[in-house]
Amino acid sequence: MDMGAAFEKSARKEGHATKAVICFDPFHVVQAGTQALEKVRRQVWQDLRKLPDQDTARRFKGARWCLLKNPGDLTDDQAITLRKLKRRGGDLWRAYALKEALRAIFAGDLTEDEVATMLDRFCSKAQRSGMKPFVTLAKTIRKRREGILAAVRLGVNNARREGLNRRVRLIINRAYGLHSANAALALIMVTLGPIKHVLPHERVLVSDA
Repeated sequence: MDMGAAFEKSARKEGHATKAVICFDPFHVVQAGTQALEKVRRQVWQDLRKLPDQDTARRFKGARWCLLKNPGDLTDDQAITLRKLKRRGGDLWRAYALKEALRAIFAGDLTEDEVATMLDRFCSKAQRSGMKPFVTLAKTIRKRREGILAAVRLGVNNARREGLNRRVRLIINRAYGLHSANAALALIMVTLGPIKHVLPHERVLVSDA
């Protein structure tokens, strides 16, 4: 689930899923790191706007996507811009390095114990950075640490559900003007059905069979 407090509160509500293992999707952890980076970027941009040279602020605004995209997806021009930002250093580059370090933790090649160790190191660095968005992120990760590690241990994530949600929203947009919700639901089932989610322990049973 998302790391928002409302999700866990609902799951723990009596009559819902009080005995379920809470798992916080690593995707949302990395997304939170990206959001922290964006907050730092906006603050740096606001500071640049106060300078006499407004061209600097305009050039910097165009650097947004090279910071938010994965390094492997950068265009040649974006890669050049990123190298310039690296040479300049400062809070923005430190924020970018923290975001990338967090993303690397969940690349899928680490064990639960290794993820735990790397998360603790990340939180320590984020806390010492003095950048408020990353200090807040470190506190959130520490608070949700058990659920994050449970997702790694059990191998569960929201990727398929997130993908289905996007496709459902697209179908609903296409179905605009239909006279009932049942008609939209029928179109969703025809397009995407049958929808079946297989949990990790169920995947093991299928493979053993």
